[in-house]
Amino acid sequence: MEEFFDVLDEHGDFTGEVASRKECHERGLWHRAAVVFVISTDNQRILLQQRGANKKLWPNLWDVTSGGHVLTGEFGYQGVIRETKEELGIDITKDDLEYIGTTISENQERDIINRHFNEFYIVHSDVDIANITLQEEEVQDIKWFDREEVARRIKNNLEDLTGKDICWHYLLKYFEFTEK
Repeated sequence: MEEFFDVLDEHGDFTGEVASRKECHERGLWHRAAVVFVISTDNQRILLQQRGANKKLWPNLWDVTSGGHVLTGEFGYQGVIRETKEELGIDITKDDLEYIGTTISENQERDIINRHFNEFYIVHSDVDIANITLQEEEVQDIKWFDREEVARRIKNNLEDLTGKDICWHYLLKYFEFTEK
């Protein structure tokens, strides 16, 4: 099923245009993405997914708990709720989400030009990974990581992590702010 996104201008304002995923990535059109990190209730572990081997970008690397593009007509929090259910079979609600910020990102990998306005969320939960249902074409594994290990990997040139440096640095900033 082809996905369609609301096209934004360089300031994040809606243009009124809707474009397919393919068109957004071919033309470098600005669109929205949303990410969630599931963090244990003691704030010491982070649930990460390992991307599928057939993903165009960053196959086999460890990634944010869940996330993806925000579809036409969705708010960012709705996109995160939908993606988390699709990718991991985990039900979260708007009340579970803690919004921690928005950034822009631009990158080009091969023929994909990504220009995103990214929304970042945290969910505190001690999810039992035995109850997770992976979307096999997207995700090949799920694992709890100690937050210090993730911080070390981020600082070590994103060791075995996706190249979503802004996402990872937002996670570090979240931990920095919550330690105060």
